[in-house]
Amino acid sequence: MDSNSKTEIFPTLYIPHGGGPCFFMDWTMGPADTWDKMKNWLLQLANTIGARPAQIVVCSAHWEGKQILINSNPKPPLIYDYKGFPAHTYQLEYPAPGSPQLALQMKNLLNNANISACLDAEHGLDHGVFIPFKLIYPDADIPIVQISLRNDLDPAHHIAVGRALAPLRQAGTLVVGSGMSYHNMQTLMKPEENKLDAEQFDHWLQGTCATQGQAREDLLCNWHNAPAAREAHPREEHLLPLMLVAGAAADDPGRAIYEDHVLGAKVSAIQFGQSLSNL
Repeated sequence: MDSNSKTEIFPTLYIPHGGGPCFFMDWTMGPADTWDKMKNWLLQLANTIGARPAQIVVCSAHWEGKQILINSNPKPPLIYDYKGFPAHTYQLEYPAPGSPQLALQMKNLLNNANISACLDAEHGLDHGVFIPFKLIYPDADIPIVQISLRNDLDPAHHIAVGRALAPLRQAGTLVVGSGMSYHNMQTLMKPEENKLDAEQFDHWLQGTCATQGQAREDLLCNWHNAPAAREAHPREEHLLPLMLVAGAAADDPGRAIYEDHVLGAKVSAIQFGQSLSNL
């Protein structure tokens, strides 16, 4: 990595990670091409970002703790936290290194902001991390540190977590939230239904992320008042990674960099800040 890239401020991203190991199997729970557009988008996302990050921080929807937990394992194993998929999907590999040094730096940043956080040297990378990143950075040669949600799912807290981690962006760090902008599984499994709730919520989400400052924070903290909010997220763990990356974005506006309809529901990805030119 060119050391000059460390002077650049990386964008922050909120990305969809699909359904289980969907990109690495023949999909049978709906049209065979259900995840093709998302897969192709993830395959080119590194080019969209531009510069190669020195390290990556990922908040996945699939890890929660009583306080914020930070994976400090130098060689994090994979957690195949999905059920009922083909046997080969439990043999997928993504040997990206961890970074105990980055994990400790994150803990110190959070503690200095009066946010309770602790290191977890045993945790691995769940499918919200390794599934999309097998496509984004397939060489698995960039250190990844996963950070958990706090299980009360308080949006203000997760915005504050992101805000405390914002200085990392100036040190070659890409901050990513991995979830799904629409995550009503009961409705998704009914592809014949007209999912107007997804359209309504997505319109609100994109508009909210494009705002800045306290206005954006207020809207995100009261996301449950958005049109079709609970229809889109009966439980909000797949939305909360957005709060963290919005906090880390500081005052950078957000914009949709990907839109799709998955099993009839509108799904988007959001980027805060500018892409970087290749170095």
